[in-house]
Amino acid sequence: MNPHDIVDRLASSVVGRRREIDLVVAALAADRHVLLEGPPGTGKSTLLRSLAHELGIGFEFVEGNAELTPARLVGHFDPARVLAEGYEADVFVDGPLVAALRQGSLLYIEELNRVPEETLNVLVTVMSEHEITVPRLGRVPAAPGFRLVAAMNPFDAVGTARISSAIYDRVCRLAVDYQDADDEVAITTRHRVDVPSAWREQVVELVRRTRDHPDVRIGSSVRGAIDMCAVASSLADVRKVDVTDLAVSLDAALVALSGRIRVREGSTRDPESIITELWRQVFESPVEEPQAGKAIAPTGAATGR
Repeated sequence: MNPHDIVDRLASSVVGRRREIDLVVAALAADRHVLLEGPPGTGKSTLLRSLAHELGIGFEFVEGNAELTPARLVGHFDPARVLAEGYEADVFVDGPLVAALRQGSLLYIEELNRVPEETLNVLVTVMSEHEITVPRLGRVPAAPGFRLVAAMNPFDAVGTARISSAIYDRVCRLAVDYQDADDEVAITTRHRVDVPSAWREQVVELVRRTRDHPDVRIGSSVRGAIDMCAVASSLADVRKVDVTDLAVSLDAALVALSGRIRVREGSTRDPESIITELWRQVFESPVEEPQAGKAIAPTGAATGR
């Protein structure tokens, strides 16, 4: 399958990422390693998994975290079999890196900037030379098709660290931001929760506003909209009311979104009060009497402090 066909097939399965699809496919077709950098919930993993499927090649997944040691990435000799058989090649247990090298697969590392520096250093030679030398095992060359594809959140996210220039110098980096409102509505619709389309658009608008609130450092991704729709639909059944009931939508918003936002350091606000404020802006009808000043929260709804 040529790159143009791959792009067309990916565009039908990945919402609103045509430019990013073009660039990632082009970089991989040029035998380059790729780094996608952007906030959580922007479709980085979806794009890369779909790409591996369309390419028809293997996909070795690695979750980046502080516990990812070089041995876990590369592999190790089975201690019990070493005692019985010695350091033979078939005693070695391939880690995801060696497995991807042998099979010519994509090595996908999620949350790259949460990986310890000593583990990242293992990748430097592999990315440049397309091979690794493992003590007592020897040289493992890369089969055709091997590439590193990685994703990471912005540096200022909690628990992240700066990536060395040696890594950046060996990858093609693509910045990925949130999709537009229409695309996020389309993504939410794909999850087939039966809610009115106009109400779904309000949910997406609420989620998008969390990203611009002055007291919020990190807002919710579109996953928050997906969860709010699902929770509201179930909660409406529990309460025997319509999903558009104001109390249902507020409680669903608090459950789905309050844990997804990160309040700025030094702010006196809590997540519940911020979500309630934004919910009122989106869901409550304007007050007919301007002098009344404040809208009244729906009866039975949870309120922020």
